[in-house]
Amino acid sequence: MLKTYTYADLSTADIDKLVLRNSDPNQSIQSTVNDIIEDVRQNGDAALINYAAKFDQVQLEKLYLEKEEIEELAATISRDQQRALEIAFQNIHKFHSTQLKRERVVETMPGVKCWREVRPIEKVGLYIPGGSAVLPSTLLMLGVPARIAGCKEIVVCSPPQKNGKINGFVAYCLLLLKIERIYLVGGAQAVAAMAFGTSSIPKVDKIFGPGNQFVTKAKSTIQSLTNVSIDIPAGPSEVLVIADHTANPAYVAADLLAQAEHGSDSQAVLVATSAEIVTKVNAELESQLAVLPRKEIAAKAIENSYAVITSDLREAMRFSNIYAPEHLIIETDYWQTVTSLILNAGSVFLGHLTPESAGDYASGTNHTLPTSGYARSYSGVSVDSFVKKITFQSINEEGIKQIGSTVEILAELEGLQAHRNAVSIRKK
Repeated sequence: MLKTYTYADLSTADIDKLVLRNSDPNQSIQSTVNDIIEDVRQNGDAALINYAAKFDQVQLEKLYLEKEEIEELAATISRDQQRALEIAFQNIHKFHSTQLKRERVVETMPGVKCWREVRPIEKVGLYIPGGSAVLPSTLLMLGVPARIAGCKEIVVCSPPQKNGKINGFVAYCLLLLKIERIYLVGGAQAVAAMAFGTSSIPKVDKIFGPGNQFVTKAKSTIQSLTNVSIDIPAGPSEVLVIADHTANPAYVAADLLAQAEHGSDSQAVLVATSAEIVTKVNAELESQLAVLPRKEIAAKAIENSYAVITSDLREAMRFSNIYAPEHLIIETDYWQTVTSLILNAGSVFLGHLTPESAGDYASGTNHTLPTSGYARSYSGVSVDSFVKKITFQSINEEGIKQIGSTVEILAELEGLQAHRNAVSIRKK
């Protein structure tokens, strides 16, 4: 099932090639995305309606649903399903609500006070994927911190279903978040619409949300073309599972498949401390895969995945840090001995009874995470992603005397006389 490599046999070049994913060597994705972005910029709503017909196979009369239609759709799901979404909402809210903190004022010198204050990003756009799987959990993961941050306008885009609507689960999440309109737009065209604005869809200041390679490429392109920023490079999903002799092969296989069923471009990597573990996991993959409803998708992702055999857990962590996974699962009795070695990961799941699925849905942590190795430099989405932190300073008479000569000297050595004068005139 999984192609297998031995860490000791891999050169640096081999490893670099192995950890590379979701590349676009022929620039075919970039070219398509560029065309879509330009079409939306030029033609607005008309382009979006055409793309809905082309990609979603639905002819839309309007590009959005409003409160009454959302309420009707939300009423179609069972009370048990509503309650599950409510519990997820509450846990996500509880975890993220601790992230909004006031910082103290610092007096760097007598009479010189500096501090930071938090302000929400006013207009944010949330992209909710809806291709082979519709993800109401992503709406909660993005909408909850946006609400906690105090964003004034939250624009939500998600691809329409074949009936030109959204499913009841997404609708119920909209009610929980008190969002009264959703735009029926998917893919790179949704990113472009939120970046430029159209007759129907407002322009936003920052765009959030995971997606396929086209969505990810569109986000990075938009950031280079406009003054609209993005959350993180969050593309096709991925997991790296570290397993030793104490791991349960059935659990390991289940975790790999949970990621693989996201899409055929997902990747599930096993790093094991022996070949025997890989053999047992492969057997479990085969039996569990056979009964999955999305087995064709998951099987393609497994073909795109592999296993690496290491000598011990420390070597396994070395490979993991190079890979920089979106999700890192450590399935060993000894996970406490290696957590300090984790340098690069989006979200970490420790021990045998902590499946990545818990973080995907309801434990409280955010599942919008950096992929494709960007965990080396990016964090996952949080309340911080939806705010700006503005610095303030206040200097009194004592302060200008204390700091004045230092600023004058530094301005003079840089040859900036006006900077020096702005202090000197106050000292007089």
